[in-house]
Order: sequence, then C-alpha cells, then structure tokens
Amino acid sequence: MKKFQEISLVLFLLSLILSACGGQATPTSAPIEPTTAQVEPTATTVKSDTLNLYAWSEYVPQQMLDDFSKKYGITVNYDTYSSNEELLAKLQAGATEYDVIQPSDYIIAPLIMDGMLAPIDVTQLSNFKNLDPRLINRDYDPGNKYSVPYQWGTTALIYDKTKVPSEPKSWIDLWNPAYESRLVFLDDEREVLAMALEILGYDRNSTSEAELTQAEQKLIELKPNILLFDSDAPESVIITGEAWAGMVYNGNATLAFQENPNVEYICPTEGCTIWFDNLAILNGAPHKDAAMLFLDWVLDAQQSALISTEFGYLSPNKAAIEYLKVNDPAFYESYMSFSATNPSDEFLANAGPIIDLGDATLLYDNLWTDFKSR
Repeated sequence: MKKFQEISLVLFLLSLILSACGGQATPTSAPIEPTTAQVEPTATTVKSDTLNLYAWSEYVPQQMLDDFSKKYGITVNYDTYSSNEELLAKLQAGATEYDVIQPSDYIIAPLIMDGMLAPIDVTQLSNFKNLDPRLINRDYDPGNKYSVPYQWGTTALIYDKTKVPSEPKSWIDLWNPAYESRLVFLDDEREVLAMALEILGYDRNSTSEAELTQAEQKLIELKPNILLFDSDAPESVIITGEAWAGMVYNGNATLAFQENPNVEYICPTEGCTIWFDNLAILNGAPHKDAAMLFLDWVLDAQQSALISTEFGYLSPNKAAIEYLKVNDPAFYESYMSFSATNPSDEFLANAGPIIDLGDATLLYDNLWTDFKSR
C-alpha cells in the first residue's frame, strides 16, 4: 500500500494537517499538467452496457453504483475481495472478466510488472482536477500512468474506553490476559505481521525469515485473546461490545465511533500503518470505455463525498471536502474532529508504509497460513 521515502512521507502528511487547519502547505509532488485538452467522457462515446468491478468489500457505495447505472445505462457487476493478496492471487490465476480493480499502493508495482494494468490517460478524466495535488503523482505510480487515488488512511488500534481494563497505549498492551476472546484483528497478513515485527523492534517490512518467525511466535501468544479476524466489517463486534479492542482501518474506526462515542483510535507507541487505495483498469478489460467513464464518475466531487459519508476514510478529493463543508456541515465537523479522519501530526509522524516485498511475499503467505491454522 505504501512505497515512499519515510522522511518525505512524514513531511507530506504533516502538510495535510497544516492545510486542514488553514495553514499553507507546499505540495511534495507537483500536479500533473495535462498535455492535451481534457475531454469529458459521455454516454454517447461509450458503447459498453456493462462494467465489471472487483473491489474491496464494504468500500463502494451502492448508491454511487446505482446512480451511475441510471445515468449511463451501464449495469455494474460488483465482486469483492478482502485483501490485496487475494486480489493478486485471483488475477495471477487468470481472471480476465474484470474491468476496474481497487489496488492499494504497494500492490500496484507487481501488477504493473506483470503487465496486468492498462495505461490511463488522465487528460481524458474531466474530474481529475478535483484531486489534491499532493495525493497524485506518487512514487508507487509516477504520473498516475496506471491508477487514480480512491481513498487513503491508516491502520491502527481501536478500543472502547468503557470496556478495556486500562486504556492501551501500545500494541503490546493487547497481550494482557484480560483481553481473552475480546480482540478483533484484520484478516491481513501484512498488517498483522507488521505489528508483531514492530513490537519486536524490527522493520515492519522485514524480509528476514528469522525475524518473521519470531513475529509469528509472538502472534501465537496473542491468539487466545483474538475473537476473530475480519477485514470486511471488524467494527461490528466493537459496536456490539463483543470485542473491546483490536486492529482496524480508519474507516472502520469512524463507523464504530458514529455508533459509540466511547471509541478511541490511536497510533500505538510502536507505530501504525499508512496506506493509499486506488482505482485501476485491467489490461484487456472487456469494457474499457465504461471503465474510464466510471473512474471519472468516482472523481466527481459529490460522488467522492458520498464515499466519505458512507465509509469514513480520508478523501484525496479536495472538491469533495469542500462539497461536504458546504452541503453537510455536521458531517464535515465530525470528519475534522476525529483522529481516524483527521489524524494529528503526532499520529502521522508515527505511521509508516507497507511496501512491495517481491519474492518475500511468499514467506509472509506461508507464515500467515501456518499461524491461522494453529
């Protein structure tokens, strides 16, 4: 999900907080200047009547899909996955029916290397201009040649302060036996193993078999405390009180907070993760014209605002944030006042990326399978 230089990343993220508070920030990446006039896709230029979308579950508003279908007469078939590794495995197994996918930053490089992504001409996207210049042209896809930003966020520690034995400050606090069967974790090998590696003082992106084996052993010690692994809706068990704490994406934390104001979301002392999700078109997509139209639809300010109000992640769309400020001031105020949607500079300074590890990914796969089977 994240392939940046650590120092540049922190400076960039701190600039977002300053700009959110009204300060002036200097973009870390220059905006892409179109070389030709932007041409807005229209229904008359699109011959396809179908779009096959393969994306994260609980991440695409149904209303956005329904309105797209109604406006353009294009039927959207929406299949879901729960991890980048699941996405990659399905594509490598030969899935060719999809048009648009939703890869995180660190998985884009191997997709490009394997020739799976179609080039995107962003000058043909009339709403590309709505994106924050600091969130385009990133290192994982220079020039946005193969992807456009969808949402971004963090993966960190959630807890209900009325349930926990004491408010946790670090990941290691969750090893307390008082949490037996009271934790929820993402079903995500990179995120969970990154946490264990950081607890042990290792790099979250370690490729050392010895270090990763130690990380697995650390997780085995934690397993009695884990109620379930869930990347689809982990907030649900926090809301019901079945789980008291755990690891979730910031969007899950936002949904939990909306139902329970006692929920807290922190970046623990050992660190947490920052990530960027994107939209991309598969090479050989059967409905590429509809795919381009859909990308432009998602980048529309009102549509992008709908994603934020429904799922609570961080939006890369400046126009969408302005739309919310004017049209939904109550949500805008909530968005700006919670750590999951407006993290502090201290929070972001302790967050780091997960990067593509090449062949070492197989080592993670094997360790995760072994851990889950115990």
